[in-house]
Amino acid sequence: QVQLVESGGGLVQPGGSLRLTCAASGRTLSSPAMAWFRQAPGKEREIVAASTRTGGQTYYANNVKGRFSISRHNAKNTVYLQMNYLKREDTAVYYCAAGWYNGVQLGNTTTQYDNWGQGTQVTVTS
Repeated sequence: QVQLVESGGGLVQPGGSLRLTCAASGRTLSSPAMAWFRQAPGKEREIVAASTRTGGQTYYANNVKGRFSISRHNAKNTVYLQMNYLKREDTAVYYCAAGWYNGVQLGNTTTQYDNWGQGTQVTVTS
């Protein structure tokens, strides 16, 4: 099993930046796909970004393209989400997830990931 622990969340003003870190243990290095999801109050959990093991393929939700970047440092068993130019609508609990890659397209739904962290809160406000 894979254990995932997120960190790096906090309160930031619009336009600011945060870097989220997911520390992984277990079989994380063998997971073909890693992803970040987020869930705002009263909303469904939604995809933010996903990456294959080497970062050769990435996926970004339309509303974060050009602002967020996912990366993996496999030697350190970590996955990052760099968030720049944050907006109020980015406020949510952010979760990292580990799953599998079908060789064609990265998963962008929660059912395609089978290991989850506990989440870290990101609040964007003036």
